[in-house]
Amino acid sequence: MLISIVVVKGAIAYARDKRKSTKCWGWGAALVMYLIPFWDWMPTVAMHQYYCATEAGFWVYKTPEQWKKENPGVVLTEDKSTGGARIGNDENYTKTMSMNQRFVWKVEKSRPIAGLTLFRWKNEIEDKASGQAAVRRIGFSTGEGRDAYKFWLNSSECETGNETRVALIRFSESIVSANIGDAK
Repeated sequence: MLISIVVVKGAIAYARDKRKSTKCWGWGAALVMYLIPFWDWMPTVAMHQYYCATEAGFWVYKTPEQWKKENPGVVLTEDKSTGGARIGNDENYTKTMSMNQRFVWKVEKSRPIAGLTLFRWKNEIEDKASGQAAVRRIGFSTGEGRDAYKFWLNSSECETGNETRVALIRFSESIVSANIGDAK
């Protein structure tokens, strides 16, 4: 902040010495100093709203009941293994976690626009045998996290993010517990 004040005062002094408009030079210097940290704020917010409106959502392609009808006699047991395979770096990665012998949970994080701290999150629960997604959730977040210096860019999700997250978790729980009581 102090540096910005010094730069603006310096621009005004320069304009006086050169007999130029002090208002133009002062406001111009103030705008430049403002844009140094905030240049990406408006494009990030605008693109976040755009992607949330056009791509974000929750889709069910096959319910647990439909899957059980199509796969009679298959008994699912929960996979107790921890973690999962993660491929990529912090900004772009795919993580695959086994839920049981037939389903995996895939999480993909990507950066749709280089230069903006906008991230696309795709969660899928996929049938290992067919390779088809049973459910898909897409969401968007902005910012580099809680400790980032551009804290004003942090937003956790789209407006519908919490309800789609809950729907995904409920679906995953129903897949994991689909055969409780069915095993003989």
